[in-house]
Amino acid sequence: MTIQKRDEKDRKTQDSKAKKDITNTQDSKIKTHAVKAQNHNVKKDMPNLQHVTTKEAQDSNIYSYHLDELESLITPKFRAKQIYNWLYKHYVSNIESMKNIPKNLQEILKQTFNFPNLKPIRIEESGDGTKKYLFQTSDGATFESVFIKMREKEYDENNRVKKGEKYTFCVSSQVGCRVGCAFCSTAKGGFVRNLSAGEIVEQVVALKRDNNLSAHKSINIVFMGMGEPLDNLNNVAKAIKILSHEEGLCIATRRQTISTSGIAPQIEKLGAMNLGVQIALSLHAVDDALRSRLIPMNKVYNIERVLQALKNFPLDTRKRILFEYLVIKDINDDLASAKKLVKLLHGFRAKVNLIPFNPHAESEFQRPCIEKMQGFADYLYKRGIVATIRESKGIDISAACGQLRAKQMKA
Repeated sequence: MTIQKRDEKDRKTQDSKAKKDITNTQDSKIKTHAVKAQNHNVKKDMPNLQHVTTKEAQDSNIYSYHLDELESLITPKFRAKQIYNWLYKHYVSNIESMKNIPKNLQEILKQTFNFPNLKPIRIEESGDGTKKYLFQTSDGATFESVFIKMREKEYDENNRVKKGEKYTFCVSSQVGCRVGCAFCSTAKGGFVRNLSAGEIVEQVVALKRDNNLSAHKSINIVFMGMGEPLDNLNNVAKAIKILSHEEGLCIATRRQTISTSGIAPQIEKLGAMNLGVQIALSLHAVDDALRSRLIPMNKVYNIERVLQALKNFPLDTRKRILFEYLVIKDINDDLASAKKLVKLLHGFRAKVNLIPFNPHAESEFQRPCIEKMQGFADYLYKRGIVATIRESKGIDISAACGQLRAKQMKA
């Protein structure tokens, strides 16, 4: 046998032995080949994944995986739970920090998953504690999330905590938006792509990590950032299931609210999923003429059609459908509009959230007079409709949807 052939035989024997050692290592057996992020190729035996294109987020995002899916890929199953614990209880930002995960399994995880995927490229903080984040994805797309401190810690006369802090995370579901609302800064940038379930989940993890909130700290999540959540329903629904999982962040679905511009068939589809989430309709007008001007989607699904879809939406007996009403000076802030709104909402367990318009450079609309808004709210309340005026947060930091991204794109 020649030296060359003997060397080749030895090399094959060593390679075979190395491969066998890894395969037989109980703690590092993964039931699939690595997903190669650089060529966007997803193996067919990966469960419940879609093929990745340049306009879709990579499904090798580890945050896109429900615990059941990780357990189907990794044996023994307790390793999947350990990984979940590192991701959602400790908010680790690299795989090397998973101290109880064997090194060889760590290496396979690195080859299989992208981690982390979101990079905060700009953060603005308001005097009221609101923080606006501009995230960049692995393919260079940018979108926003908002951290909102709704309530400071309160103490009783004995200096004991009476009420804890209250936080709301406003997350995005798309890069850009297709709906094209006349008052929205996001609409000016057009639609780029849907966010993956993992990119939605990772927003919440990133905001918790950056603001030092423990995994046990209760928060509210509102899908009111960039994009129309029901235009990306499958990924949003999966993100909700991951966010609410007891082994993960354990955010109750009743604390998660999906806001929609009114895609009637998708409202019905969401209701059929019975996820237990709350729903909010961006109503903003009491007649089709004005609503079609503000929200072009109304030309496809008018007010009557959308309200019909909402009537059958499954709600917890203690909850109400939230109707968001953006109040714009001299457009929809008059008493006549309040009267029409009362008639529209007859028969609904409704709550109306009156939102003062947040001015921005891309819009001609103006902020309303607070006294006029209060009169609007009082009229609704006297007629049995729960109505609140949303306290403006982050008005000094471009906190309205799409403003920070627009500012970055102009820079």
